[in-house]
Amino acid sequence: MKRYEFVARSRLDATAEEVYRWHLAPDAFEKLTPPWEPVEVISKDGTVEEEGALVTIRVRTGPIWQRWVSRHHSCIPGRQFCDTQVEGPFALWEHTHSFLPDGDGSILEDRIEYALPGGRVAHWVAGWFVRRKLKRMFDYRHKVTVESLAAA
Repeated sequence: MKRYEFVARSRLDATAEEVYRWHLAPDAFEKLTPPWEPVEVISKDGTVEEEGALVTIRVRTGPIWQRWVSRHHSCIPGRQFCDTQVEGPFALWEHTHSFLPDGDGSILEDRIEYALPGGRVAHWVAGWFVRRKLKRMFDYRHKVTVESLAAA
C-alpha cells in the first residue's frame, strides 16, 4: 500500500491552548467543513479528549455517499489530538492535529498520513485529485480558524 503525507501549517496570533480549546467546541467540525463539501455528521460518541471516542459522518464522493467512522486517540491536552479512520473511503487515514507554541502565538499543524484504495491504478488516477482536494480543504480550515480566533 502506497502511503502519502499531507501537511498544512499556519501561524496564529493565539496561544496553542486557545487554538486547542477552539477545536474542542461542539460545533468546531461543522465550522471547519467547507461549504462545498457534502458532509453530514451522523453521531459523536465522546469528545476528542476521550481515548477511543468515535465520530461518524457521511461524505459524498461524486454520486456515492459513504459512511466514515473515525476514532480519536493520543490526546495531549493543549497540544494535540489524533483521529484514525476505522471505516471509510481511504485505505488508511491518520490525522494528527497539533497546536505548537510559537512565541506569543502558535502554529496550527494538520498532518495526515493516508493511502488510497484500489491499488496502483487508483493511485495514478486519483492521487492528484486527493492532494488538490486536501490542499483546498485545509486552506479553508486554517483560514476559518485564524479568522475565528482573531474575532474572539
